[in-house]
Amino acid sequence: MDKNQKIKLVEQLKTTFEAATIVIVAKNSGLTVAAARDLRKQFRAASCNYKVAKNRLAKIAVTGTNFEQLGELLKGPTSIATANDPVAISKIIVNFAKENEKLQIVGGVMDGKLLNPATVKELASLPSLDELRGKIIGILQAPATKIAAVLQAPALQLARVTSAYAEKNK
Repeated sequence: MDKNQKIKLVEQLKTTFEAATIVIVAKNSGLTVAAARDLRKQFRAASCNYKVAKNRLAKIAVTGTNFEQLGELLKGPTSIATANDPVAISKIIVNFAKENEKLQIVGGVMDGKLLNPATVKELASLPSLDELRGKIIGILQAPATKIAAVLQAPALQLARVTSAYAEKNK
């Protein structure tokens, strides 16, 4: 890789880091091509980025971003995953690491704070953004449904009384 390619890669990485909310670093030593392809496919489906880059270039790219602490994690053969949804990216990488022993979570950075592997696993256990939205909509709709049921109850009772009275007079 010549100098111009390295500069271009650092700029791409810096742009990716600046657009991300969370970055997770994993060791991918011994990961097969098919497994890496499957992992990339899962990340793409969740609008996440996954990159294997030289640690030295990645350290240069994180300089001046919220992910400067990431430099501590970049040792050995590592891969970098970035996203805007911390829960989705954590779920993907934790589930993949469970299935594939060759992928080991090293840690990450979110909101300028260093995350250890246990914290990444805790993020993976949280409900996703879509699940939370569904719960909120359910909570907001529940009072309206209960109010409608309460308002309909007297009318239904009146109809039952009228019907029973009509049956009695036959």
